[in-house]
Amino acid sequence: MSRIIIFGAGGRAGRAAVGEALRRGHHVTAVVREPAKYRELEGPGVRLVAGDVTEVGAVADLATGHDAAISAVHDGGALPDVFFTAAARALSDGLTRAGVPRLISVGLSATMETADGTPLMDTPGFPQEYRLFSHGHAAGTAVLRTAATALDWLVVSPAGDFDHERTRSGRYTTATVDAAARISCSDFAIALLDEVDAPGHHRTHIGVKEA
Repeated sequence: MSRIIIFGAGGRAGRAAVGEALRRGHHVTAVVREPAKYRELEGPGVRLVAGDVTEVGAVADLATGHDAAISAVHDGGALPDVFFTAAARALSDGLTRAGVPRLISVGLSATMETADGTPLMDTPGFPQEYRLFSHGHAAGTAVLRTAATALDWLVVSPAGDFDHERTRSGRYTTATVDAAARISCSDFAIALLDEVDAPGHHRTHIGVKEA
């Protein structure tokens, strides 16, 4: 049994991660901006709290005493490159200050490299309306890659995209980027929690899809 702090617990991926963590018997601190909007997350094993993932001190204070952290954050009202880099810096420094050794961060397939080494977001035909958001995610990952801390981080993304209509199958596999690949949020959460319970990848970005 572990204590896991989940930033961005109110979103689809965050909620799924909370559910999977509870299913495994872990204790969860669910961090959201406005707890009053997410009271349904409260229950046995879950502590719902307000927190700003871009503030180092807030991250450190909330994360102290936890064994691992999951970040599934998003702020639709902020510039993606500003938000994701600030969050990555605060998580890297704050978790280190709190003594939390492991961070699993939800990423995008758009930032993964294709067979020739080109990020998917830079390939011909990539939808331009997602480009700014994708670059923001990439900038956040770059912060983790260059941070001078011992934090054992991992970015996990769908190899392609989420399918919000799919239900839990209990199966997934790691995969290179594949725009056609899909995975349910529930199966994605299994991958996140597997990397908390039995870390198999370190300081890199992996894709997962339904097996």
